Amino acid sequence: AHEVALATAAAPFDLPTGFIFSITFGMCGPTLLAHGTGEQKSRHVRQMLSGEQIWCQLFSEPGAGSDLAAIRSSAVRDGDHWVVNGQKVWSSGAHYSDYGLLLARTDPERPKHRGLTMFVVDMRSAGVTIRPLRQINGDEHFNEVFFDGVRIHQDQMVGGVNDGWRTAITTLMNERVSLGAGGDPDQQARVEAIFGLARANGRYDDPVVRDRLAKVYSEHSIIGLIGERIRDAVLRGVDPGPEGSVAKLATARFAKNLAELGADIAGAQLSAWDSDDARSPMWVDVLLSAPARSIAGGTDEVQRNIVAERVLGLPREPEPGRDKPFSDLPVTR
Repeated sequence: AHEVALATAAAPFDLPTGFIFSITFGMCGPTLLAHGTGEQKSRHVRQMLSGEQIWCQLFSEPGAGSDLAAIRSSAVRDGDHWVVNGQKVWSSGAHYSDYGLLLARTDPERPKHRGLTMFVVDMRSAGVTIRPLRQINGDEHFNEVFFDGVRIHQDQMVGGVNDGWRTAITTLMNERVSLGAGGDPDQQARVEAIFGLARANGRYDDPVVRDRLAKVYSEHSIIGLIGERIRDAVLRGVDPGPEGSVAKLATARFAKNLAELGADIAGAQLSAWDSDDARSPMWVDVLLSAPARSIAGGTDEVQRNIVAERVLGLPREPEPGRDKPFSDLPVTR
């Protein structure tokens, strides 16, 4: 409820709340609340909410993206500590984060989903190296993160040993809700902006453009209604479920439709504009950023599988080796 109130109050202003703090509020905070110890909550949650701590998610690896359970970053117990080695990638905001939720393999002799453990890691710890990745839109949002003998005290474990898949699912479900629940004030601003763009470029009365504007407006309204349903369930204490994947899919499709329509209406303005024209650069960024919506937080294909299995009741896709020891599985690169 506080997150919705903050987003509403911040919408008219140019604040970093939506971008910089979205992972902290929408993904890491809920995971600590669900699985963290009392000491972890008292140490971190208040500072998360005050903006004193920014968090990131350290899950995906070069060989483990859509198949997250295939991660190979290891955590080996050494007395009261765990020693972590490995690499993560696509870690949004890691270069300015104070802490991260790290998923590592603690028992390679168990099946791949059952030998994982989650930890809180201080991003300034010795042995942590962060390398930002420049995207096609010019931003440095994603990062590679390397762990070279990083020592994490056992008090920083979230959940139990080898129980990391369960805690990770909590993070992922909240991530899909955060990305797809319709609470993004930028989406509303862009819907309003595209109507303004059509009027300014003399395309508002074009029947084809009006039809596409109506489609974008309808999609945005539907996403908002889905978001209200999800937020209402969360406020009643119901954990996010497959409806988060439905919302995530719809949001990715909406972003692409909006970007394509903006590019068609802008025309040549998309590649050259006057220095005092503030609208055209925005539509370039929208166009170049839209494809990431189908990847971040789980690909469209992963979301469709979740909906097929958990909503439509279709059989699970075959997964050879799911119950074999992870150490016996072939390495994929």
